[in-house]
Amino acid sequence: MNIALFTETYLPYINGVVTHVKSLKDGLERAGHKVLVVSADINTHRHYIENGVLWCPAKEFKRFYDYGLASPVSLKRLRMIKRFKPDIIHIHNEFGVGLSGIAIAKILKVPLVYTLHTMYDDYLYYIAPKPLIPVVRRFSHRYFRFLGKRAAAITGPSPKVQEFLSECGVAKKVNVVPNPVELDKFQLECVDQEKVKQIKEKYHIQDDELIVCFCGRLGREKSVDVLLDYFAQTVDRADKIRLLVIGEGPSRPELEEQARKLKIDDVVTFTGKVMHDELVNYYACCNLYVTTSLSDTNSISMLEAMATGLPVLHRFDKLNEGQIVMGVNGYIFYDAEEMYSQMLKYKSLSDEQKLALRHSVIESVKKSGQENLAHYLLDVYHHLEVENENHSKRHGKKRKLSVFELDVFHHGDQDKEK
Repeated sequence: MNIALFTETYLPYINGVVTHVKSLKDGLERAGHKVLVVSADINTHRHYIENGVLWCPAKEFKRFYDYGLASPVSLKRLRMIKRFKPDIIHIHNEFGVGLSGIAIAKILKVPLVYTLHTMYDDYLYYIAPKPLIPVVRRFSHRYFRFLGKRAAAITGPSPKVQEFLSECGVAKKVNVVPNPVELDKFQLECVDQEKVKQIKEKYHIQDDELIVCFCGRLGREKSVDVLLDYFAQTVDRADKIRLLVIGEGPSRPELEEQARKLKIDDVVTFTGKVMHDELVNYYACCNLYVTTSLSDTNSISMLEAMATGLPVLHRFDKLNEGQIVMGVNGYIFYDAEEMYSQMLKYKSLSDEQKLALRHSVIESVKKSGQENLAHYLLDVYHHLEVENENHSKRHGKKRKLSVFELDVFHHGDQDKEK
């Protein structure tokens, strides 16, 4: 089977969508399928394929993560994808590259799969001032209704996706496909003890301290401000509990100022950006992973921490229920006092109990590897492929491009022809 994966952002950038797409690509290729990733590149003026990725010319979009905005229409792109002969087109974002995936799937009469990774209602502040958010939300819901109606199948990492799309007016059932974790990169065998020692020295981490960490892009949607408030309300210096906030983002200055105002800046450390391949060493310095975010669907950073054995303290989220099981891979809390009591509960465990819990946490994510992700989605793909073949038999073979479609795609092309 030939599968084209459309994503606005890809390596060398690292975020949840990139990790998901990379893991899916690797899993599908290991299963014997051909994969073409289609993505945006702000550093090129022409379409080109390199190492299984079709790079599309794009403009930089600084306000929203590491995305570049590519034109949704390009005759060159269409022709290159047509030569690949995709059996499935799978879009992972909703902007220029994603829109071109929708159009190309329709033109080539190829089944379209859409994975919604992000709860966009929590991200509208990136693009709209506060007074305009209700209006922008209404328009965005119409847009997602448009996307959902054009997909033959929809997937998402948690039931949150079903609720969001239902709110937008999409009636289709969402296939819940858990996010992957690169198990080969996040395991105890990958830890470099010398680097762990250096990190502990850099941040003055003592052996008798309980180190609780959060990792992610520091935006408002991650609710790190809530975490700081909870920490300030409950944690006492005598507890010897420290918070390590790993990551960079637009909210970092205000979060650091918040920590100073709350007078917890001596027990809260902001590391700034950490390279993805170094994260395992940072997690090895920690005892627990904590999150107060209610915008995440199935946090990949959390899964990566769990793969290294960190139990998770997770703020209760009805639609993410089941991701954390009390005493198996972490603890659920509802407020500051419960978060604090769970920290103390973990701290009171014996070394043997802590070791047993770490093993339990690692076991809980062993089915979150690349092969499992590919297996989940191949079931979806095969079902659509059979449906598409039956439809083709009833209604004829794939059609040629009309003069109008050729003209539209040619008009949108950004390539500099030689």
